[in-house]
Amino acid sequence: MCGRVRFRVTGELLAFQYCHCSRCRRLTGSAHAANLFTPTDGLQWLSGEEAVSTYVLDAEPPFGTAFCSNCGCSMPSRSSSGKAWVVPAGSLEQDPGLRPARSIFHASRAPWYVEVSDLPKHDELPG
Repeated sequence: MCGRVRFRVTGELLAFQYCHCSRCRRLTGSAHAANLFTPTDGLQWLSGEEAVSTYVLDAEPPFGTAFCSNCGCSMPSRSSSGKAWVVPAGSLEQDPGLRPARSIFHASRAPWYVEVSDLPKHDELPG
């Protein structure tokens, strides 16, 4: 958001999924996380990598997140296996060209969650 950190996804996108687990809901403050995955060599930091802070929850399985230490925006982080980058879809400036393929941990979704397709749609703020 502040522009201090910039990155480019250079590798193949391996997956795009929504995660409804309680950790992702708390992390995003939303109904689910929208995450893309690319191999460890598939991401290039253009500027501000030193401003990226990480938090890893010491739990099983481990859970981590990365964010800009200046504005708090979500940033790519290494997957718990270390074999891929987890890229928050909303952090991209352009269409990644891939669409979400699945929703995981759907059974533990928030009790207030309503499928997006079931909601009225507006092109701008109504009223």
